[in-house]
Amino acid sequence: MELTHLFISPGHNYYGRHGIGSEDHEILDREEIECVAGRGLLDDRFFDYKEDYKGQITLFDYATYERVMSEFALPDLQPGAFRRNVVVKGADLNELIGKDFTLGVVELSGSEEAKPCYWMDEACAPGVEKFLRGFGGLRCRIKTGGSLTKGIQPLKTI
Repeated sequence: MELTHLFISPGHNYYGRHGIGSEDHEILDREEIECVAGRGLLDDRFFDYKEDYKGQITLFDYATYERVMSEFALPDLQPGAFRRNVVVKGADLNELIGKDFTLGVVELSGSEEAKPCYWMDEACAPGVEKFLRGFGGLRCRIKTGGSLTKGIQPLKTI
């Protein structure tokens, strides 16, 4: 699987902001991110969020990003708009729901779809939330930590 983008953000733009509007915390595209078992991504907004959190790291399919750009005529849309941590090519993320797998040296457990929320209509364009249903990405727990770097990383189900 190819890791094309590795995002972290120090703050929440949308999460927990219902009724009070979005924030504007930057999303940082790193060459490498540090995954900490049971805790999340170092320096990310969800690091140590809560015990056994299902979304310690999130994955998103680059092909879905391309479909959104095409379907909604958004040539300038950036992959960070979806607020997922890792953008990937070459894997069916829905197939990893309920499975343990390794990505590079990191062991993950696919907990559930990263379901799109109404904020996607603000972050991208009206209608994107509905369009993404079933393709919102993958939420995972980090079982064994380590570093992930951009580029090709072996994916193996356990």
